[in-house]
Amino acid sequence: MLESQSALTSPRFTVEVGTRVLLQVPQEAAKGVLQAILAVEPLTWGDYDQVAFTTQAGAQQFRSLPGGRNAATDRAVEVACVELQIFVPKQGQALEPLIRAIYHAHPYEEPVIQLLPGARTCHRRGQDEGNPNRFWNQETADWVPKAHR
Repeated sequence: MLESQSALTSPRFTVEVGTRVLLQVPQEAAKGVLQAILAVEPLTWGDYDQVAFTTQAGAQQFRSLPGGRNAATDRAVEVACVELQIFVPKQGQALEPLIRAIYHAHPYEEPVIQLLPGARTCHRRGQDEGNPNRFWNQETADWVPKAHR
């Protein structure tokens, strides 16, 4: 399926194959982990960088098994966590510095990191500027950052 997405062509956008990284982390540690990621990967997306998504806090559960750093537990425990989501135009061994940085900054012995093959689109600059749906062609919405008002 990714092969067919990377073969998609358009004068409006490009398609780039890479990896979608999903990472669960305690909420208090999320900013530090993201900073460690940004130290090795700029998270560029078209004309932007530092592009990441963080969910609202949810509950991650796990049960410690014998042999790990933490004592084994009889039942699962819960930790308030968020999920960081990023896309990098890399695959395979090229991901090693990024994953190493996550392991270094993450407070867990066994971080929950998922690597999913993915594809993304990036706009072609200068097109569709007059589209009435673009935020700059409308009354300023509350979600528009102050830097862009």
